[in-house]
Amino acid sequence: MRIGIIFGGQSREREISFAGGRTVYDNLNKDIFTTVPIFVDSLGQFILLDWQYIYKGTIRDFYPPFEFLPKSIHGFQVYVESLGDLPKEERDAMIQKVGRKIEPSDLKELIDFAFLALHGPYGEDGAIQGMLDWNNIPYSGSGILPSAIGINKYIQKKLVAQASFNGPNYVTYKKSTWLKGADTKALLAHFESSVGFPFVVKAPSQGSSIGITVISERNEEKLKQALNRSFFLQEITAADWNTKTEHAKIKWVATLTDIRDGIGMPVNDVLQGKTIYHPEELLAHLNQSLSSKERVLLESLDNEEEIIIESFIKGQEFSCIVIQDEDGNPIALPPTGIVKGNDFFDYRSKYLPGMSRKITPIDIPGEQVELIRSECCRLYSTLQFNVYARIDGFISPEGEVFLNDPNTTSGMMPSSFFFHQAAEIGLNPSQFLTYIIRTSIQERIKDGKRSLRYKQLLATLDQAISSEKNSSKEKIKIAVVMGGYSSERHISVESGRNIFEKLSSSTKYQPLPVFLTGSDEQHRLFILPINILLKDNADDIREKVINFKGHHPIIEHIAKETESISSRYVSNAIKDPKEISYKELSELVDGVFIALHGRPGEDGSMQKELEKYQLPYNGSGIQSSQITINKFETNRILREHGISVANHRMVYKQEWLDAGEKLLSEIESGFIYPIIAKPSDDGCSSAVKKIKNRDELRAYTRLMFGEEAIQGSVSSSVLGLKYNEEFPQKDYFLIEDLVSKGNAKHFLEVTGGLMTRFNDKGNVEYEIFEPSESLATGDVLSLEEKFLAGEGQNITPARYTTNKADYEQVASEVRATLKRVAEVLNIQGYARIDAFVRVFENNRSETIIIEVNSLPGMTPATCIFHQTAINGYKPYDFIDNILTFGIEREKKKLAKI
Repeated sequence: MRIGIIFGGQSREREISFAGGRTVYDNLNKDIFTTVPIFVDSLGQFILLDWQYIYKGTIRDFYPPFEFLPKSIHGFQVYVESLGDLPKEERDAMIQKVGRKIEPSDLKELIDFAFLALHGPYGEDGAIQGMLDWNNIPYSGSGILPSAIGINKYIQKKLVAQASFNGPNYVTYKKSTWLKGADTKALLAHFESSVGFPFVVKAPSQGSSIGITVISERNEEKLKQALNRSFFLQEITAADWNTKTEHAKIKWVATLTDIRDGIGMPVNDVLQGKTIYHPEELLAHLNQSLSSKERVLLESLDNEEEIIIESFIKGQEFSCIVIQDEDGNPIALPPTGIVKGNDFFDYRSKYLPGMSRKITPIDIPGEQVELIRSECCRLYSTLQFNVYARIDGFISPEGEVFLNDPNTTSGMMPSSFFFHQAAEIGLNPSQFLTYIIRTSIQERIKDGKRSLRYKQLLATLDQAISSEKNSSKEKIKIAVVMGGYSSERHISVESGRNIFEKLSSSTKYQPLPVFLTGSDEQHRLFILPINILLKDNADDIREKVINFKGHHPIIEHIAKETESISSRYVSNAIKDPKEISYKELSELVDGVFIALHGRPGEDGSMQKELEKYQLPYNGSGIQSSQITINKFETNRILREHGISVANHRMVYKQEWLDAGEKLLSEIESGFIYPIIAKPSDDGCSSAVKKIKNRDELRAYTRLMFGEEAIQGSVSSSVLGLKYNEEFPQKDYFLIEDLVSKGNAKHFLEVTGGLMTRFNDKGNVEYEIFEPSESLATGDVLSLEEKFLAGEGQNITPARYTTNKADYEQVASEVRATLKRVAEVLNIQGYARIDAFVRVFENNRSETIIIEVNSLPGMTPATCIFHQTAINGYKPYDFIDNILTFGIEREKKKLAKI
């Protein structure tokens, strides 16, 4: 059955849609479905996308294609709308670089079913649903009417009130009134008297907490900023602009053009009536205008004409997925409580693991959980939703349920509520997607259009589901080990889940999820049921397995309620977590995929345990892993072999205790600020900081050596740590020179992946992928930029030169250095090598190695998948090659015994 995955789109949520579409593409059952990726660009054009572009980190990494981008001396990345009104021929030529342009009428020849992963306007408002209905293509989720209701928060609020649901008090406010020059002091008083205090300023047609601000201080300036944010207006005064440095101006423009945090591009200068398309053009416009004018007011071309001011509901926030049974009756899955560090559940908290906690079911009395469930089902029916919905709300301290954000779709990132709650009834992501497709076809049959054809489609699907469930085909059993006890444990879980999901939807492997916790002295291994596997982060999983005392009564009740659904898709499911030994693990599986990062995965200690039982595993062997985990030792060995590394030294806690400030003076005598400080045996950008002065060096030292708390301390403030930022405490850390451009004509940071295989002679040979150019918005690449979909900006392949004829000379020199590093360190399986590259006038290049990761991150957004795609490997193919190498390596070892 051909499933067209429609993703991307024109809304501000296009990056989450893009990432969600990739999740669906990877997780659909390969035994039942053929996937067809259909990307919708921000002009609304449909593109049959070449599969390799699905694995780019963001839309802007591949579209518009690099050769169509106007020159940007400041390196601004843009969406296609920033190219202005292009002629049709140029738009078509652009599309041909990434796929094939198709018209909606072509879809019926390409697909049997449309899986909608679009968000916001044009995606969940009934528009595309109507287009698919017109072309007789069944699609996922709700139909036209409920979708139109679901996107319109004004209509929602009226219908919700008419049906006697509790909801926040609200008023609306028009942009035309605001632009006439309203008195913010009077407005503050008006909003407070109308809805109470604190209150929420909300853009009514956006999702992912875009355009939302909680006003918790009676501050006129903050209200002004909040109103502008929701109207997608941005004011900048000459007094503010002209005091900014050139770097600060560039950063301000980059933030403004971000469609999630800023107003996006193109923009209209409201006061001058001029439309500006590109960030470079905007930067020049601001410099010119604010040299003679007091202020500039910018307005997004995609904006809100009227916004909502609503009361802030005090209580526990929750989100609940509602699905339906065979007869179309709604069933609420266990609602999830949200524990967050900010006033509201913002974009970063929603999508980055570890930034908030999702507790399922919400931690309140059982009768209140059932009240939430019944109210969500009642709202689902009231608004005539179909197939599934996500309904958000609050429960007050008095036990009143307030429902304020029903959505006809949900984010489909691996850690989204969509999969998180389905796991509580035993469905893994692949199975839940199959359920969504099957239930959606049932709903389309009810519409009375093409009913016979859709019934035939349903019968064919049912036969395939039954055959797949009852298949006796033997698969290779692979334990996917994730978690750990380092600062990288949350990313490890994201990597492990991604590997598990890729293998779950394959025809070759049967994955077993295993969580590792404990300490260096004792590794504790736990087999995970799917609901615990999809808990929010590593700490939640650890708590569940360590303190497991049976299932929550609410979960057991809902599992029985949905048994007729889960039994169709699931057989022999793991119900409870179980602690096992390495010996017991060896009796259960044929091999292991180590998805751990840092210790104890990358240091050789787990490999040592696996080799005791002849268990094949991914990645490098014991000795190589012990070297690469130690950045200082890695640098020392590479330098001995003539490979460029940064000047570096170790700093030990005992030195600090003995010498104090004298140690800082000693460091300053050997290094010039700014310098880089980082743990010598951690990765994932945890505690990697650019240190600009002694105060920051002292603060870093005190935090690393445990002299101050990570959260809320003076040193934390000096370093500007974010809420809940991981910062490991150790007895030593590494200082390095900040590698700079020097006298090179071009300078960039790259990350390069590699893979190994055995050649015909049984020797290891290396395949070096084209490195990605990593663009950091701050001083160093952040955790989000490396691993969170839609955040990092990576150009693959890296842009070493502007001249294509010179490119291969530089690229081959870089690849040769990376290969040399791999050979010197005896890396096997796969790895990621980070480096800086200097390119000089004669196109001679110098590659300075930063670090080597023997078990690199394997989250869906990591750039190693962008690189393997260039060489023709889908993520599953890459994972399959890694596992195959490990199995072959173990066979060769056993053959020598």
